[in-house]
Amino acid sequence: MNQPLILIIEDEEPLRRFLIPTLSSQRYQVLSAVTATEGLAMARSHNPDLVLLDLGLPDRDGMAVLKELRTWSRKPVVILSARNQECDKVRALDQGADDYLAKPFGAAELLARIRVALRHTLQADVAKPVMCSGGLRIDLEQREVSLEGRIVKLTALEYRLLEALVRRNGKVATHGQLLAEVWGPGGEGNTHYLRIYMAMLRRKLEADPTRPRHFITEPNVGYRLNLDAPGD
Repeated sequence: MNQPLILIIEDEEPLRRFLIPTLSSQRYQVLSAVTATEGLAMARSHNPDLVLLDLGLPDRDGMAVLKELRTWSRKPVVILSARNQECDKVRALDQGADDYLAKPFGAAELLARIRVALRHTLQADVAKPVMCSGGLRIDLEQREVSLEGRIVKLTALEYRLLEALVRRNGKVATHGQLLAEVWGPGGEGNTHYLRIYMAMLRRKLEADPTRPRHFITEPNVGYRLNLDAPGD
């Protein structure tokens, strides 16, 4: 079985010296590029399974690279950046990034984010309508949700929010993405809607709502749903 191919677009040599052996030790195939121009050319010629993209490239802003990648590729892109402002994270995620790691970061966190991004892509390709995690089971085709074998009744808005999160399982969903998808144009800027309905979902679908396992808050950015695997 061919191992996933990861393309690194990063101009910092010390970071490349860390990334390449870290990824190779996990048996990923690795390509690296120093500039945006070189990275985009490699992306087109090799069609990698995942891209690690720095925002501060010497010849072009990483946001522009992300925007161009998204015109023809839906493969996961994980941003690596020293820009630690929440607005940069939100902008990158809204433009189609799958995840965002602020420098400096450790190998364990990097590898975990890569596994999640690749697993999400595989699940999307398989397109199973049922997701299970622990005692939680979500059947999108039947519009049925259960916890520990017991059917859980959700309101229409609760279900729409849950569905939007499930379709991004493992990925960060920004406040803006969720508000637009669940509430439409009238929801713009009303992040308190999300706090209220996320609290409702946690009360109904988490074993311990005060220590959520599935519905994770990404402070000032949005939410991430963590479901382990597709079900049958």
